[in-house]
Amino acid sequence: MTGIKTTGEKKMMFFSGRAHPELAEAIAHELGVGVVPTKAFDFANGEIYVRYQESARGADCFLIQSHTAPINKWIMEQLIMIDALKRASARSITVIVPFYGYARQDKKHRGREPISARLIADLMKTAGADRILAVDLHTDQIQGFFDGPVDHLFALPLLADYVGSKVDRAKLTVVSPDAGRVRVADRWCDRLGAPLAIVHKRRDKDVANQVTVHEVVGDVKGRICVLVDDMIDTGGTICAAADALFAHGAEDVIVTATHGVLSGPAADRLKNSKVSEFVFTDTLPTPGELEMDKITVLSIAPTIASAVREVFRDGSVTSLFDEQ
Repeated sequence: MTGIKTTGEKKMMFFSGRAHPELAEAIAHELGVGVVPTKAFDFANGEIYVRYQESARGADCFLIQSHTAPINKWIMEQLIMIDALKRASARSITVIVPFYGYARQDKKHRGREPISARLIADLMKTAGADRILAVDLHTDQIQGFFDGPVDHLFALPLLADYVGSKVDRAKLTVVSPDAGRVRVADRWCDRLGAPLAIVHKRRDKDVANQVTVHEVVGDVKGRICVLVDDMIDTGGTICAAADALFAHGAEDVIVTATHGVLSGPAADRLKNSKVSEFVFTDTLPTPGELEMDKITVLSIAPTIASAVREVFRDGSVTSLFDEQ
């Protein structure tokens, strides 16, 4: 006989960067595990140091980091943490990215532009990631940027069921804020049994976050409209879309988005908007100045925890969303 046989069981370890510790703790609680103690700090010149306080040798490691502001710092920290796990002899490294940074740069609109979403995937793979688990990527094609398994989770069931429980479904219309979100909005329609409308817009290619709304396609007069998007950054697009719906006779507008980026003038725009409620998940931390009555934040932790459990047990992540 040659070789050595082992009868050891698989071991899961859960790690977190410093970007969004509240979400990490919530997921760990759902899983019934603790977040592995980690020593992490910044040197005086901004360099990041990371060291895990427990051995990760032979473990299936799950590392969460949401790419919130300052986004480049947290992406770099995640890459360093992946490298540390690789050099600590982790059996596998699954990177959990609730909000995937640079996802909007997923293709070239004009010459001499980067495809930064692909670059982020390449960096993670080079650092040592075996698998990526993300929530509501800006476009589905990003899954193909990573050379390995990508588990794409959806917040649609969480958001749609919340909205459906609050409004009169007979008066509900699902609205896509642009042509790019029609497919997602259509899935909302199927789940809630509501008709679809679309806000047609044109974006200034030379000025970031500048949108001109042109017209509403579909009947929204006297309807309760739910605008569905993957993220809200400065709030300009979604507030302009809501204004267009009110101008076309909408009775009320509710806005839902998986990722509340909420940067720059977002706080003032949301406060001054006629929208009755903004509904987000906690894939990103909500800025303190945006803690107002019209903002509702739902926990994505149970969804991510269920996916982590399936990955660890070699189960099916797809089965979690089969009803869609």
